[in-house]
Amino acid sequence: MSFTVVIPARYASTRLPGKPLADVAGKPMIQHVCDRAGESRAGRVVVATDNERIRSVCEGFGAEVVMTSPNHASGTDRLEEVARALGFEPDHRVVNVQGDEPLIPPELINQVADNLEFYPEAAIATLCERIHDPEQVFNPNVVKVVFDHQGMAHYFSRAPIPWARDHWQDGTPLTRVDVSMPDHIGYFRHIGIYGYRVSVLGQFVRWAPAPTEFTESLEQLRALYNGARIHVDVASVNPPAGVDTESDLKRVREWLERRSNDNG
Repeated sequence: MSFTVVIPARYASTRLPGKPLADVAGKPMIQHVCDRAGESRAGRVVVATDNERIRSVCEGFGAEVVMTSPNHASGTDRLEEVARALGFEPDHRVVNVQGDEPLIPPELINQVADNLEFYPEAAIATLCERIHDPEQVFNPNVVKVVFDHQGMAHYFSRAPIPWARDHWQDGTPLTRVDVSMPDHIGYFRHIGIYGYRVSVLGQFVRWAPAPTEFTESLEQLRALYNGARIHVDVASVNPPAGVDTESDLKRVREWLERRSNDNG
C-alpha cells in the first residue's frame, strides 16, 4: 500500500534564514532531502512551501511542489492543506519529513509508514531512541516519551519521565545531570518524524490546542488529548541530527564531503 512523503520547507528560519536553499555538496539542502525521500518506498514525494524561490528551485531539479498558505501555525496544518489539495483518501498515509534533514535514512521513512499499516488502531506513528546519558534525561530540549507494550504512547514530555522516585530520591532537582540511570527501566528520546493517516490530519486542524500542548510546547500532545493513538517505535537505524544552526550546516557539509571523497 503506497504512501506519500510531504516535505514542509519554509524560507523564514529564525536561526538560519533560507536554509532549505543552503548549498550542501553542490546541491540545495532541500534537494538532498528529496533524494533521501525518493530512496524510500514512497509512491510520491511532495515539497510543501509558501515561498516562490523555494518552489522555483525545487521544480528546477524536478520535484513536485504544492504551494501552501503562509499563515499556518504548524507543520501539521501545512500537511493537511497538501492532503486536501491532492485529494488523498482518509486512510492514505502521509509521512512528514522536515526540509532540514538532508541525511535522514530512508529506512526511517519506511518504518513509520509501515507501522501505520501494521497498527491500524494508530492514527499517527513516530520514532524514538534509547537514552543512555542522564544529561539528556534532564535536558528540557530533549523530548522524552513513555509508551506501552504495544508501542502506543502514554505521554511526551520535556521533563524526566518516568520519574525514578526511589533511585533519584525526592530531593533530586529536575536540572541534575550528575546522577546514574536506573537499571530497571528504559528512557527514550522522541525523534521528530511522523506518519499520519489523512483522516487524523483533517481532525487535527479542527482541534483547539490542548492545555498540555501549551504547557510543554509539544504539538503531538494535542492528538493524545483528543484520543488519537500514537504508535512509537525504536528507530531501526541511528538518525543523524538535522540542520538548525550554521554549525549544523558545517557539520553536514563536512560529512558529505568525506563521504564523497571516500566514494571517489
